[in-house]
Amino acid sequence: MIGVVYLVYAGLLSAVLPVHNARHSPITQQDMAKYRDRVKSMFYHAYNNYLDNAFPYDELRPLTCDGQDTWGSFSLTLIDALDTLLIIGNTTEFQRVVNVLQDTVDFDIDVNASVFETNIRVVGGLLSAHLLSKRAGIELEPGWPCSGPLLRMAEDAARKLLPAFDTPTGMPFGTVNLLKGVNPTETPVTCTAGVGTYIIEFATLSRLTGNPEFERVARHALKGLWESRSEIGLVGNHIDVMTSKWVAQDAGIGAGIDSYFEYLVKGAILLQDEEMMSMFLDYNKAIQNYTKYDDWYVWVQMYKGTVSMPIFQSLEAFWPGLQSLIGDIGNGMRTFLNYYTVWKQFGGLPEFYNIPQGFTVDKREGYPLRPGKFLQSVVLYPITVDLH
Repeated sequence: MIGVVYLVYAGLLSAVLPVHNARHSPITQQDMAKYRDRVKSMFYHAYNNYLDNAFPYDELRPLTCDGQDTWGSFSLTLIDALDTLLIIGNTTEFQRVVNVLQDTVDFDIDVNASVFETNIRVVGGLLSAHLLSKRAGIELEPGWPCSGPLLRMAEDAARKLLPAFDTPTGMPFGTVNLLKGVNPTETPVTCTAGVGTYIIEFATLSRLTGNPEFERVARHALKGLWESRSEIGLVGNHIDVMTSKWVAQDAGIGAGIDSYFEYLVKGAILLQDEEMMSMFLDYNKAIQNYTKYDDWYVWVQMYKGTVSMPIFQSLEAFWPGLQSLIGDIGNGMRTFLNYYTVWKQFGGLPEFYNIPQGFTVDKREGYPLRPGKFLQSVVLYPITVDLH
């Protein structure tokens, strides 16, 4: 469902960028109202169809018009939609959904769940809605923001993930059973992003609840990755969380690694943490030295720095916005322009794009409505609008 909203942003971006820039008239309030109404319309199209055809399952299958559970049977689309409902001003539906979730969602179930996805979507979704509640005029419990039904649900979900972090390295398994903990036969191989994408949600949870355990395990996982980097300062794609041995040694900024870097920067900003920012800046030096070619970022062997895959992945589209957050606006703008040329070429970002050939990679042509390109447009626009 959220993907539909991103698709609306994509369409608006394509329509607006060629018209509204420094050489033409600025976007007017009337324009903004039109775009805002269009986004709302598309959101409700997806949201209402989920309620009518898929609830209480996690997601709507749009072709068969029925529901399916994908990430743990949490009515996940409702959690995904909570903060959006507040942002577009529908506080009545927000409160109704909060009540529904309290009555129906149970994390004490015999389900194998992705630790990464449950954190960013369930824990993160509940926390963001909890923290936005005051701005929406919702009646709050005494002691808010350190109390509230959504906060309690987020804490319950996060507690179910903690057994995954009980490893010799502190780096978590990729999957955990919400009732029984980590399966004895669970693979110890986890992608880098699946190890390093917890500090924002878990630190927020610790600060709000007073329980330091969440932040502690997230920091320990970050430390495990940092200590496992290669001599030239790069991390690979998949690591054995029991031994710290790299199983997949391709280094880049895309799939399998992406949000690790994102969380270092945003976690450093959120927590005012100099150590995390220092980690990222060191990584960034290695990334610029070994993976950057003509404002593109390719994949290289993590120990040698030799090119292994000269491709751009749609999951890398977050990078220009991240560059802007550390003040590297020029590089961010140039890389964003490269990515935008791919968008203009195909009308979307393919999963894999072969940079030397200037075309998609066979069997990776699909565009699964990834939001990175458009989220970075939101980050870059207010920073760069006066620079042209």
